Amino acid sequence: MPRIDAPTVAQHRAQRRRALLDAARALLAENPHQAPTLAAVAVRTGLPRSSVYEYFRSRDDLLLELVQEVLPNWSRRVTDAMAAADSPGEQVLAYAAANLRLVAEGEHALATALIESVPGEQVNASTKRMHEQMSQPLSAALSALGLPDPAATAGLISSVVYTASRMIETGSDATAIEERVRELLAPFLLGRAA
Repeated sequence: MPRIDAPTVAQHRAQRRRALLDAARALLAENPHQAPTLAAVAVRTGLPRSSVYEYFRSRDDLLLELVQEVLPNWSRRVTDAMAAADSPGEQVLAYAAANLRLVAEGEHALATALIESVPGEQVNASTKRMHEQMSQPLSAALSALGLPDPAATAGLISSVVYTASRMIETGSDATAIEERVRELLAPFLLGRAA
């Protein structure tokens, strides 16, 4: 019987599964244009390749599970940041800041690489669900500001965040870009609250 590295077999299996997911994540972050093979994941974790198949039937299964983790984490972090803000205008600013921080942390590049590596309906559905989970509180905050067309304004704010994200991903200083976005949006958002 193989040696286990945890108090129980269930904990041992959970730790191994986590190690495999973390290894795949790290490999994808290092090379976002090439999905990692199960052999590479096995090498990274120090496990025999055959052991990987005890946890995942294929590379797509492994990457799909990573998608199911990364995308909900993104929307949770954004919605949590918005929920912690004191006013609708600050909620919208928190939406922008949280998204930009995730981009600076490399989460956008990772999510993009995952989406490109595992095409299919499950990934498309997860991506759509993530955007819906973030757009609902954004639209609600904009509605609370009394804007005539919150959906259009949400689209414009998302465009600013997208452009700022691209700037960060191409090497601009993340803190400076976040400050510029706040300078751009705050007078409009916080001025309406007054």
